[in-house]
Amino acid sequence: MAYFDDSTSQSAHRAFVQQAMKAPLLTREREQELAIRWGDHGDTDAIQELVTAYTRLVVSMAAQFRRYGLPASDLIQEGTIGLMQAAQRFEHGRDVRFSTYASWWIRSSMQEFVLRNWSIVRTGTTAAQKKLFFNIRRLRAAIEGSNGSGFGDAERAKIAEELQVPLKEVGYMEQRLAVGDRSLDAPRSNDGEADWNDSLADMRPNPEEVVIGLRDGETRSRWLREALTELSPRDQKIIMARRLAEESTSLEEIGRELGISKERVRQLEMRALLKLQKSVRRLANVPNLDETRLTIS
Repeated sequence: MAYFDDSTSQSAHRAFVQQAMKAPLLTREREQELAIRWGDHGDTDAIQELVTAYTRLVVSMAAQFRRYGLPASDLIQEGTIGLMQAAQRFEHGRDVRFSTYASWWIRSSMQEFVLRNWSIVRTGTTAAQKKLFFNIRRLRAAIEGSNGSGFGDAERAKIAEELQVPLKEVGYMEQRLAVGDRSLDAPRSNDGEADWNDSLADMRPNPEEVVIGLRDGETRSRWLREALTELSPRDQKIIMARRLAEESTSLEEIGRELGISKERVRQLEMRALLKLQKSVRRLANVPNLDETRLTIS
């Protein structure tokens, strides 16, 4: 899925990048000081300085993901979210630089964005597929360059072993990356007279099927209405409330209204259904009519 930045967004993107690269780097001691001020005292100025100083990490990492065809501005935005999450979660007591900790969050945020937007069809829904999506091209190029003998089952097995993923997932990801999205409105030939939509089968019923369906539905409804008249008023009430109402009434509610237990209502309902089946079969002159197809219009 290709994206293109307009001139306004490109200009804003360049200004943001320039500003980010001008921010001074922090020493380890300054990182710790800011982390303590934010973590222990909720100092928003401290977290702002921490995020601003390492926005350059976001810009640098966004450049690595541009090959997936997504706008750099969107990648930076997602990476900045990851950076802010890292700043909020960073534990100053751990013996690790904030830049190292933040890099993981930034990369993870960008990877999720790429997986969501690279294609209309979601790619990388499992851990194995995510590994393959971001590494298969690099590993394949390295293997082909080292042996010069093309790419086959043995090479796929090497990638599966390298990434610790099932072999079948390697083949799946190869196929997925080899085929891009295609618009159904795109022309099928150079003359542009027909598009891919024209080749799709129309699954809607034709007019004859619509008329037959309406007629059959009316007939089934008439049979059911006639069959209902053969039930007692109490059985009619139960069937109407339980089976034919827009929202089914519970056994307990009907039982309270009729002054009987809900178990008795269930028994009466099943008995009434059997009577309906027999009546409809007699009216339709069909021995094994499927009663579930019957509806009231």
